[in-house]
Amino acid sequence: MAKKELKEKAIEIALWESANKLRGSVEPAEYKHVVLGLIFLKFASDKFEEHRAKLIAKGQEKYIEMADFYNMDNVFFLEEISRWSYIVKKARQSDIALIIDTALHTIEKDNKALKGALPDNYFSRLGLDITKLASLISEIDSINTLKDKEQDLVGRVYEYFLKKFAIAEGKGKGEFYTPKTIVNLISEMIEPYRGIIYDPCCGSGGMFVQSMKFIESHHGNKKEISIYGQEYTKTTYKLAKMNLAIRGISANLGEKEADTFGDDQHKDLKADYIMANPPFNQKDWRGENELIDDPRWRGYDVPPKSNANYGWILNMVSKLSENGVAGFILANGALSGGGEEYKIRKKLIENNLVEAIVIIPRDTFYTTDISVTLWILNKDKKSRTVEINGKMKNYRDRSNEILFMDLRRWGQEFEKMFIELTEEDIAKVAGNFHNWQQNDYQTTYKNIPEFCYSASLEELKANDFSLVPSKYIEFIDRDSEIDFDTEMKRIQKEFKILLKEEKESQEQLINAFKVLGYEL
Repeated sequence: MAKKELKEKAIEIALWESANKLRGSVEPAEYKHVVLGLIFLKFASDKFEEHRAKLIAKGQEKYIEMADFYNMDNVFFLEEISRWSYIVKKARQSDIALIIDTALHTIEKDNKALKGALPDNYFSRLGLDITKLASLISEIDSINTLKDKEQDLVGRVYEYFLKKFAIAEGKGKGEFYTPKTIVNLISEMIEPYRGIIYDPCCGSGGMFVQSMKFIESHHGNKKEISIYGQEYTKTTYKLAKMNLAIRGISANLGEKEADTFGDDQHKDLKADYIMANPPFNQKDWRGENELIDDPRWRGYDVPPKSNANYGWILNMVSKLSENGVAGFILANGALSGGGEEYKIRKKLIENNLVEAIVIIPRDTFYTTDISVTLWILNKDKKSRTVEINGKMKNYRDRSNEILFMDLRRWGQEFEKMFIELTEEDIAKVAGNFHNWQQNDYQTTYKNIPEFCYSASLEELKANDFSLVPSKYIEFIDRDSEIDFDTEMKRIQKEFKILLKEEKESQEQLINAFKVLGYEL
């Protein structure tokens, strides 16, 4: 690893350690907003100061306090009380929390793109320890956010913190973060090059950030993409706006935070790409008799109120353009549920919408250890030629076929308790998927035991429209390879050793009591 990368990593770790010092005065669920709010202030201020210097260098000093001369170049205008230098100077004052709140409020007031994005009177309400807050400000002050634009240092800090917060908050919480490698996999498979991208449960905006990175890495044009999203939780909605603003990504996240089912912010939207990680297995999501006649279910059965999984699926289906593609994560139970879920799944398959099903390794997500699935839906599986980033792609007719892939044994361990897919894993899976899609697939794709299988509609019917990959992918019977006599002798030997060690431990315990004058 290069020295520069080590130094940047050290900055991330130093910030995390500094944030941990807030424990005791702030709940872990709260201090993410403290840290990320301050990082936003530092980054916005660095960008402002850089642009201000450019205006002065061009002899335009008379414009340096005019907001329009910043906003026109996608830079947020900051009044003096919102600038980082002002906050650092006041860091050890007793009213520093109020000073930070005022800075954030003023930035939001002066920049329409940040409406509803920044914490409102947040620092004052927390009653933070001044010494600990000053220490955190000092740590953040050491970051040169503009040092290496190619490395996106601030973005890396953001991603690192979101991941660490998700891990720290434990299962059932931290729902706003989807592991970066999973978002990468979705991006590489659905290839969001141009058009409208939509996420109905966008969390902190990670899907959007990664789709932009995908476009950059493949030399596409970010101006050809429009972003639409929706988020239910107020603090996460603000976090998404802040996360996108810090990277200069404009997006329509609706007028407010809102429930996608009860208050759809994008009713008439038709998206070319949908990327999502909906909450798993939501119960009582539509009430007893609510949303029965919702237009999003048109042509399908009404999703059961006991589980929102198929509500999310049909919401996304209703939002797809005529050539739209969706990649989203769901709990494995959606692959084989009965009742209304069965009827909806059967119709999705018969309507040629399901293109691929990919089982993700366990322990990939920080907030749950259940096994999950990546679904790819495609409104246009017929043969066609498409230009992607200046290159022509020839898609064959995949009607009446679904590609299944199983990645349960893939990935590498990190943090001693989680699994993540490597870049090589993602490239292999996406490459396999695209090979299967192409006209010349017979020379580039083949079914591989324990990895992938292309199933026909007839096979799906024979399996009663189940989407469980193990019903189609060939798995080797490893039991047949075992020499049971040899294996039983090995187990017998190990068991004898365990019994001997247990007996010795008992004798040592009895002798210890005898020394103390007691009999067992």
